[in-house]
Amino acid sequence: MTDQQPTDRELEALKVLWDQGEATVREVCEAMNSTDDADSNTGLAYTTVLSLLQVMEQKNLVAHRREGKAYVYLPQVERKKTLRDLAGGFLERVFDGSLDEYLVHALGTRNV
Repeated sequence: MTDQQPTDRELEALKVLWDQGEATVREVCEAMNSTDDADSNTGLAYTTVLSLLQVMEQKNLVAHRREGKAYVYLPQVERKKTLRDLAGGFLERVFDGSLDEYLVHALGTRNV
């Protein structure tokens, strides 16, 4: 496992892999481009996603195996633990670990 938390873009790729179990670079690229909130004309290039997955592999977030000419990537971190760690890091960074303070802010910004 890894102690490094994924970046926002890495988290997007991990979500694709968690949902699909495993995927080729092209499949990850297509999935990320179909859910990208950015302008639909500015999708991620195949080589960008390949580079992203290679960096993620160096961080031990994903692994790959070769299938014919394609690389198939699979997650090496669990969804639940990763999201829990990210949430805990956010809580610590933004609210000094205070769940009460977070809840006050969260509830104060919602229409009830």
